[in-house]
Amino acid sequence: MPKNEYICDCNVVHREAVDKALSTMPDDAVIQGISSFFKIMGDPTRCKIIGALLVGEMCVCDLANVLSMSKSSISHQLAKMRESGVVKCRKEGKEVYYSLDDEHVSEIFETTITHIKHRR
Repeated sequence: MPKNEYICDCNVVHREAVDKALSTMPDDAVIQGISSFFKIMGDPTRCKIIGALLVGEMCVCDLANVLSMSKSSISHQLAKMRESGVVKCRKEGKEVYYSLDDEHVSEIFETTITHIKHRR
């Protein structure tokens, strides 16, 4: 298969397609937000945390047990995830419980799992 098989060899601009793409393109702030979100989602440890939180809220000790990691490492990851709006927390006495921030996070994660399994 030649290397340039997938390179367009025409000089025609398909104005309708270009205009449609330009009119529906998210603005730069939204694009930056998408990029930041996927950077957070792009870490295997954080993906495992999300996978664990799909079943419901958990404290740092529970997550450390599930992932076989230190509480400190889990807390570090959760802080980044909280800053980016992927997880939220609530305090009950001395315990802090974490959960996914909203249903969008679980939907994106579950859709991604479906996509990955489909590609296999």
